[in-house]
Parts: sequence; structure tokens; C-alpha cells
Amino acid sequence: MIDRNLYPADHPYHWQVIGSLEDLQNATLDDVKEFFRRWYVPNNVVLVVAGDFDTEHARTLVEKYFGEIPTGQAIERAAKQPAELKESKRRYHEDNFAREPALTLAWPTVERYHPDSYALSVLTEYLSNGKRAPLYRVLVEDQQLTADVNMGGYESELAGQTQLEVQAFEGRDLDEVYAGIGKAFALFEKEGIAEEDLQRIKAGQEVAFYNSLSSVLGKGFQLAQYEVYADNPGYVTEDIQRLLAVTAEDVQRVYEKYIKGKPYVAASFVPKGQKELALADSTVAEVMEEKIVNGAEEQFDASAQAQYEKTESRFDRSKEPAYGDPAETAVPTVWRDKFDNGLAVYGIESSEVPTVNFSIVVDGGQLHEQLDKTGVANLTAMLMERGTAKRTPEELETEIQKLGASINVSTGQDSFRFDVTTLARNFNEVFALLQEMLLEPRWDAKELELAKKNVTSQIKRAAAEPNAIASKTFARLLHGKDSIRGHSGLGTEQSVAAITMDDLKAYYKNYLSPSVARVHVVGDIKQVDFHSALAVLVKRWPAKPVTIPDPKSVSAEPGIYFVDVPGAKQSVLRIGRPAMSALSQDYYPAVFSNYILGGGGFASRLTQQLREGKGYTYGIGSSVSGDKTEGRFAIGTGVRANVTAESVQLIRDILQDYAPTYTEQDLATSRSYLTRSNARAFETAGAKLGLLESMSKYRWPADYVREREAIARAMTVKDVQDIADRYMQPDSMIWVVVGDRASQFRRLEQLGLGRLTLLEDEKRVEDAALSAVD
Repeated sequence: MIDRNLYPADHPYHWQVIGSLEDLQNATLDDVKEFFRRWYVPNNVVLVVAGDFDTEHARTLVEKYFGEIPTGQAIERAAKQPAELKESKRRYHEDNFAREPALTLAWPTVERYHPDSYALSVLTEYLSNGKRAPLYRVLVEDQQLTADVNMGGYESELAGQTQLEVQAFEGRDLDEVYAGIGKAFALFEKEGIAEEDLQRIKAGQEVAFYNSLSSVLGKGFQLAQYEVYADNPGYVTEDIQRLLAVTAEDVQRVYEKYIKGKPYVAASFVPKGQKELALADSTVAEVMEEKIVNGAEEQFDASAQAQYEKTESRFDRSKEPAYGDPAETAVPTVWRDKFDNGLAVYGIESSEVPTVNFSIVVDGGQLHEQLDKTGVANLTAMLMERGTAKRTPEELETEIQKLGASINVSTGQDSFRFDVTTLARNFNEVFALLQEMLLEPRWDAKELELAKKNVTSQIKRAAAEPNAIASKTFARLLHGKDSIRGHSGLGTEQSVAAITMDDLKAYYKNYLSPSVARVHVVGDIKQVDFHSALAVLVKRWPAKPVTIPDPKSVSAEPGIYFVDVPGAKQSVLRIGRPAMSALSQDYYPAVFSNYILGGGGFASRLTQQLREGKGYTYGIGSSVSGDKTEGRFAIGTGVRANVTAESVQLIRDILQDYAPTYTEQDLATSRSYLTRSNARAFETAGAKLGLLESMSKYRWPADYVREREAIARAMTVKDVQDIADRYMQPDSMIWVVVGDRASQFRRLEQLGLGRLTLLEDEKRVEDAALSAVD
């Protein structure tokens, strides 16, 4: 909607890359062939080879496979086409899935790597991100109209735009939000940007820049992008120099040039029946929505081969080149440490980029919560990010950002964690701030109220979002009403409203102990230096005994459970069952066995049949996951509404046929991928941290990947069939369908696949979750 109003009708950004429903329905095979012949030619291609290879050998291969392809028509680079608005445009749409109103403002700005793009990125971050941001101060803290504000640039080859997005709280008028935006802009015009703020923002951008180059994929991507957008694959040096050269005057200048008083496109999305919340003087937006028409599915033969004339070649291109020998998995060298209080430390030294990443993981997380106070762990994590006894929330945030660092506190189902990224040169200062956050929380009453409003807003939005509904329902049915595993970590509106500061303090006091904590570090730092910093923390962080709860799941009976979202144009499917823990001998064989079913992307049967063969979905996958005591097998996808029943039937057939039809070729494909892909398994800092966390959590050796390679090489067709028979049979599963009841429920009934239950409200979900017990 924004692009249609921002760019003129003849501009290539006026329409979306994916097209419209009308475009897709009218497209022909000749259209595709014509487009391919025009643009998929050597003189319009950038090829990047990045990694550990012999340059001359690579050049020979490139020449062999690409050198004989004929040059296409001459292609001239399109001229830059910045959007120009003569006046502002205000549009609104009543959104069937919205529970809160949202306002987006979009201004025409500049294309990628334009000299002004660097100052614009600093401007948008300063205006919206963090406690010192004018938009946050006005809209979040002062007027409490929203929980968050997002502002950033969308820059492409020919043009760019800057967007400001505000998801207001339920029932708030977007005219109030717009007035608040004006007040925040006036604040910026009066204060400008302080040098301290300029430096902290640039420090964070510098870290992000280094992280983007930390993998071979990242390096290759940037080389190609620089060539395409900047006509210079070596633009990396100029890119970072321009970023670091931005001045306060530059930031003020681009604000006045592109934002202040300039025409914009305003998009108001409001809940159905609440158009009065839209920005004043808005007109109805043109939004095309697909009509659900059952029985209109076009029949086609997915096995039919397109007819085309092959280009002559000096060699047989139908013959796939032989694979080389698998590279031996390079397991990083891991150092270990342990303190007297039991705190275990795992580290990997890596100096390719000047950063340090580390995590402190405290076992427990949501498992420590009571069913009537769900959400306590999450709110505790949020409050521990918001100030310390010595620093206000704003002061803490500013100190962290000045150092080019991030310190994130979060909680999951079985852990409470601190994740830190910093420039290596600032490690000691950043670690001191982390220690302060961990040992001296501020417990700010105002911040608790803001956090509770933020979480409540997330819960309200999730209540109308089909994917969130499906995940919540599936978890409740899989684990049961009486297991905390079946409840959202956010909590409920009622539980969040009842949580007090004393609840957070009690969680902190009772459960955050080094006796159940693990520490992991990767980056440009020596073991001795990290040990020295951690030793200071350990002295001040006393250990206490903590027992980690292990609530047992009691899943609902297998069958189909339907949740109604009236008017949904897609149906969301979540299918699965309880399975083995990550410590089970069956765990990795099950991961292996799942590869061809739904874990192998385009190689998987689910993708080949539902996406490639039928066009029912854009994506589908299955997974095997587990922790120390439980696990699950699950399938997830979203399908077109009018093929809901057909998709359920087809997935069922695929599961039923999987074991009997699994072949030696399937085995070889799985083995090849799951062993060869390990060559890049520990390339990035994040991947190395994942290795360390798996080692500390499950007590696995550093080379556990090689043990898995041995399992993969030893697997047989019979092994896979046995796993599939035990864990992947359709009659053993819970099938959750979230979609339009009026058009789809009866069609599912007609399939005759067994028990079909309509879950009309939360009570019915809980009843179904208790059925196995009853």
C-alpha cells in the first residue's frame, strides 16, 4: 500500500516483487521465458567465489561452465529514480487480524550507498531507538501511546524510503500518535544530536559492520552487493569510512532535507469496525484480498516437463560433476575453566574480527514459574535490562551503546540468559556493566509498568495472529494444561496484570545462582583475560542450591483440532507429537531420518509435494527437537485456505508412505548433506557459541559433531524406517488447523480422518489438553 502511493505508476517500485493476485493469475510460460532470455545472461551477472579454494582452479571452472554461454542483449544500468511527492497522502485499511491500530509514515529518501544514506541511518536510529530517542521519550514514556517505535531506511538500487512505524495500544487514536510524532520532531529540532549520542550510535554500527563480514557467506554477499550497487567490489573500505565520518551537522542536514515538513505517505491500519481510529483525512486504501472459493483448484500434471531447446555446449551439462572428498570438519579448539562454586566456563579464541561474544546461561527459565503467575521470568529479564542501582535506565543504555556493545537479558522455557557482544578493545568496561546489571538490578517501578504494557500489547496482538494462535494451541495440546511447558512465556493478560515487583525480586533471589549457570565466550580475547574478569564476578555472586523443575507433559489425544479465524485467507497447520530428549540414543538418528521428510528444504518430500507438486504452500518443514528431558517431532506450514483439507490429506499420505518408500538414494542424499555441511558448521561467532552451549548443557565432547558424522555413515534404510515407524506415524499425532471455519471445517469433516474437535475458546483448548488425563 505504501509503495503504490509513494512511487508513480511507471516506477518499478510501484508494485511488489512478488506481483499481485491478478499478475499471478495472468502470467504465462511465455512471459517467464521472455523475462529469462532478457535478464538471465552473462552480461547481467555477478559471480562471487569466496572461501578456501585454489584461485587458478576456480578460474578454470568458471571459464568452463560460464565462458561459452552467449552474451545477451546489451543491458544499460537504469538511472536512479528517487520518488517525488508533491503532497502528502493519507490512506487507511480496516484489518481483519488487527487488535491494535498501527500508523506508518513513509518519506522518499535515497538509494543504497548514496552519500546521505549514512547520516540518515544515524538519524533514524537516534530518533527512535532507546531511552534518549525523542520518539521513545514522547510516545512511550511521556504519553504512553505505544510500547515501541521503529524507524529506518529501506534502500534499493534506484531509490529509497524512510519509514516510521508505531503500533499503538488498543483503542488509541492515531491522531494522538501523529501529534506525538510532531512533538518528538520538535524536540529533536530544539536539541539536535549530542556528540556522545553520535559516537554511541556509530560504535554500534561499526560492530554490526564487522559481524556482517564474519562468515564466508557474509563476505561473498557483501562483495556481490558492492559490485551491484556501488560498481566496486572493494567498496568495503569506503563503506566503513563513510559510516564513521558522519557528523552531527550531517544528521541535522538530512533531517531538514528529507523529513522536516516534507510530504509523506501515511498508512493507518485499524481493527475491523474501528475506522474512527485512523489518521484524520485518510481515504480508503486499495487492498486486494483473495476470495475463498472451494473446488476451484486448477488441475495440472506436476510431472510434465517443459519443452525447450537446449543451448549447444562443448560438454554434457546433464552429467553432474563428481563430488570431491568431504572436507574434514574443523572443530575449534575449546578451552575450559571451572570455579570453586561450580561455575563452568567454555571458550574459543578467534581473532578474525575484533569482537567478543559471550553468554551466561542460568538453567531454569520459565520452568520455575507458577501456573497462576506465568510471565514472571520474562518480566524479570526485561527489568534487569532497565537500569542498575547506580544508573538510571537511560544512563545504563547510553554507557553500553557508547562502547559499541549490546547486553541482552532474556528467558526461555528452560533458561535465563545474558548475551553480550562488544568490541574487543572495550571488553573490560562492558563486562563491568554486565556485572552491575546482574548483581545490582534497579527494580524501577515506572519501568515495570511500561514493561507490563509492552507485554500485554504483545499478548493482544498474538491473540489475533493465526501463526501465534497455532503455536499456542499446539503447545497446550502437546504438553497439557498443568505443565508450564504448555503456557506462553509472555503469560496472559490476567497473569501479567497480577505480577508485582516482589514477584520479580523473589524470582531473582531464588533462581539466579551460579550453581546452575554456565558461561561461554568466543572472540578476540585470551583465556587468562576472560578468567580474570569472571573471577571478580564470581567473588560477588554467591552460589545457592537451586532445583530445576521437570514438569511432565501429558499430551491430548491424537486427532484434528480446529481453531476458527473468520475470513482467514490461509490456514496454519501445526502437526506433531511428543518424542525423545536430546540425550536419547534415538535423537540424532531421528534428525537424520527427518532430513528427506521435511528437514532438507527443497530436497524434502513435504516441500516437493506440497509446494513444488501442488502449489499449496510457499514453505513447509518438519523438525526433531529436544531438551534434556523431553522432545518433539513437528510439522509446520501455512496453506491456501481453499486447499486446507487437501493439504491435511496429502501430509497424512506422505507420513504414511514415508517408511515403506524410503530408498538407498534418500539415505545417500541425507548422509552427504549432513556430513558435508559440517565443514561450515562452526564458522561464525554465533555458531561457535552454539557449540559451547551444547557442550555445557548436554555434557557433549567438543567433537560431538564427528560422533554424529559416524552415526550418519552407519545409518541404514532399515534404521530410518524403524525411526519413522516409532515417531512419524500420522495416527499418533496432534493436528492443529487454524483457519476459516465457515469454509473449511465441513470439508475437513468430510475427509473422515478420525476425531475432529472445534476449539472455540481458551476453555475448549484446556479441556482438550486434559482429555488424556480424564
